[in-house]
Amino acid sequence: MALAEILDVAMFLTLCAAVLLGYPVALTLAGVSLAFAGLGTLLGVFNPALLGAFPQRIYGIMTNQVWVAVPLFILMGVLLERSRAAEQLLEATARLFGRVRGGLGLAVCAVGALLAASTGIVGATVVTMGLLALPTMLRAGYDPRVATGTICAAGTLGQIIPPSIVLILLGEVMGNAFQQAQMTQGIFAPETLSVGDLFAGALLPGLMLVGLYMTWLVLVAVFRPAAMPAPAGPPPAGPVWRPLMAAILPPAGLIVAVLGSILGGLATPTEAAAVGSIGALLLAGHRARPDRPLPILLGVGAFVALIALTATADLRLGRPDLPTGARVLIGLAVLLVAGVVAGVGVALWRCARSGLLKGAIHSAAQLTAMVFLILVGAALFTVVFRGLGGDVTVRSLLEGLPGGTTGALLAVMAALFVLGFFLDFVEITLVVVPIVAPVLILMGVDPLWLAILIAINLQTSFLTPPFGFALFYLRGVAPPGVETAQIYRGALPFIGLQLLALAILWTYPPLATWLPGALTGR
Repeated sequence: MALAEILDVAMFLTLCAAVLLGYPVALTLAGVSLAFAGLGTLLGVFNPALLGAFPQRIYGIMTNQVWVAVPLFILMGVLLERSRAAEQLLEATARLFGRVRGGLGLAVCAVGALLAASTGIVGATVVTMGLLALPTMLRAGYDPRVATGTICAAGTLGQIIPPSIVLILLGEVMGNAFQQAQMTQGIFAPETLSVGDLFAGALLPGLMLVGLYMTWLVLVAVFRPAAMPAPAGPPPAGPVWRPLMAAILPPAGLIVAVLGSILGGLATPTEAAAVGSIGALLLAGHRARPDRPLPILLGVGAFVALIALTATADLRLGRPDLPTGARVLIGLAVLLVAGVVAGVGVALWRCARSGLLKGAIHSAAQLTAMVFLILVGAALFTVVFRGLGGDVTVRSLLEGLPGGTTGALLAVMAALFVLGFFLDFVEITLVVVPIVAPVLILMGVDPLWLAILIAINLQTSFLTPPFGFALFYLRGVAPPGVETAQIYRGALPFIGLQLLALAILWTYPPLATWLPGALTGR
């Protein structure tokens, strides 16, 4: 086989080798792509004109309304994390489960699920719960493997429970792959797959995974009671439900506003992300000065009323004849907007005075820049890889596997699982999925079901040694007595539970497809 015919394979292997050597992923993607584009041009197997349209592709990425949701959801998560919402949730939930054997572990899982639906940032969740919950669990006599594994697994729930950054990235990539597959079939009015569809499709599998985690912890508490002992001493004094409701209701209201507006078809993910960011800012402003809640409460009230008003009334100004009732409602909307602006202004001032705002914006900007730089590098990699005939190579490889569509899908899932040992979910989503997804869709795989399968598979990349990011996050904040080997061994049962969830979803696809179909009527 001539060198020119294997450049696509060599390009992918070179990328994996460079990443494993520790080079920055985003720059590696661009550098390897340009190097192989030049080599392919010299050998006459790559058309350099393909790179001429790349600046326009970057512009398209930056102006894509779906991608705007990424920095907004990141800002929402960072604000909630820095406003100590996680700390209050964990303390209140631990009081609720505290008298039950294994109650601390169940509390960590419950808080992980709530934080997943409100922040979605794995690193922040794992670090926060590692700092707050791990010392408490160790003092209570928990086996370090059980304690660390529970925290790492609960922290990764933000990757599958919407709103999730990985679901936004995956939704856009899978939507493009779905349209590409239909165009290849000659369908020039293709169906669409939206981020909202993925949010709806991931909801039940995400809750199933939480149930599996909690079931496992209950079994450990029953059959290995020494690993999860019941707390000693008298029960905590004071009410339990009041602080629990105070901790849960604000983020729960935010979750309902964000997810409810998306699943109900009232807002796009980008619009819902803006709602979530404003809500998180108001909540952070309240926590900065809880002794003066009135301006924030007025802002929240105006915000809720404005959402309700826009959902139930026609407030368009461009209509030829505006009835008197519509004019009144539009005037009311203007007043409510003024109330929201005033509340947000107070929240911004308080967050800036406390130092919270500067740190939150800095963290959100760093995470956003990382995602978008990888996105640009991945787009260049895809252009060059396809220009070298890589999509044809992948399609021939998958179609030639034994077992037909099932064999090809099983091979892709296995490959993604192995890649998760070494690569982050962002790289896999933006580099590997655009290559394999169109082929699988052409072979008859349901794109929504495929997307949720990939999402659960990618979640394991945070727990799989040696480069599981959740393991590194926890190692960085764990007490000195906790060994790295204990963290790795503690994650193994939860990796098995994630694979079990993957097998259940494989066996029963309606778990991912029923809710989106019920919401859209398709």
